[in-house]
Amino acid sequence: MENKINAHNSILELIGNTPLVKLNKIAESFTGNFYAKVEAFNPGHSSKDRIANYIIEEAERQGILKEGSTIIETTSGNTGFSIAMVSIIKGYECILAVSSKSSRDKIDMLRSMGAKVYVCPAHVAPEDPRSYYQVAKRLHEETSNSIYINQYFNKLNTKAHYNSTGPEIWKQTNGHITHLVACCGTGGTISGTAQYLKEQNPNVKVIAVDAYGSVLKKYHETKQVDPNEIYPYRIEGLGKNLIPSSADFDAIDKFIKVTDEESAHTAREISRTEGIFVGYTSGAVLQAVKQLNAEGEFTKDSNIVVIFPDHGSRYMSKVYSDKWMEDQGFFDSKTVESTQEIQFIK
Repeated sequence: MENKINAHNSILELIGNTPLVKLNKIAESFTGNFYAKVEAFNPGHSSKDRIANYIIEEAERQGILKEGSTIIETTSGNTGFSIAMVSIIKGYECILAVSSKSSRDKIDMLRSMGAKVYVCPAHVAPEDPRSYYQVAKRLHEETSNSIYINQYFNKLNTKAHYNSTGPEIWKQTNGHITHLVACCGTGGTISGTAQYLKEQNPNVKVIAVDAYGSVLKKYHETKQVDPNEIYPYRIEGLGKNLIPSSADFDAIDKFIKVTDEESAHTAREISRTEGIFVGYTSGAVLQAVKQLNAEGEFTKDSNIVVIFPDHGSRYMSKVYSDKWMEDQGFFDSKTVESTQEIQFIK
């Protein structure tokens, strides 16, 4: 008897093919047409599902991953969640070295997905043995039958987006995209997407978003790392204090920097105006669009695609917490933007 049940074999089959959504209220004063690639529609709620599944399946094809293997990774949270999710389905152990800058929500989620989590200090040099890069390397050396994903220096990170995110955006815009604006952390998302789009149309302008306190923008412009630019900042998954080889700087036309405070407020604004509950980096990318619009970057015929990388639920203790915002000094006399007051009925 023919099976009539229309079901996916596992949650991994839901990765990719995320929707493109027109931005309306928040962009009504902007010049051009603005669309968001909403990556929270991936089953793990972020764009990192794409690289986790792609890199792990490639390791399986090459025979690097075997039964009983352990997968180790460095993460600010989203990649770790995606790797933990894929590991559950495929039967691997998962160990994650996480930056202390990651929200408590993310860390709790990783533990809930069965991962063993090491929380490492955020504001130390990459070569410091306490940094999450070095901790992950040490754990890989100490753990038999393990692989280290190493997303910052893994070209498969970039290829995953070349094979999926780029073609999806090209098809969804029917080739009419003029600008891509996306955050740059590991560089995989923006680089792989940009490579594909520029192969289809070299005139597509690719703009990367960086954080103050990160070295990426100046490196793109000078090919020099300036240690004086490095200082602590709050946005997760954006910017770096080193140069990841997964970033293709030649595929990026320009960088623009955004502040922690403005990015946090813009994330809240997106949620309130568009009904899309976005993460901190999504606020950063739209804050960049605001700045680019003010600079006259776009025309009325521009079709701008921004990538919203993850979901707001991972930032409940940060940008969506009035207390956290107050503690950072992000609320002031000019900003009456806290969430609606809760009223208790007695």
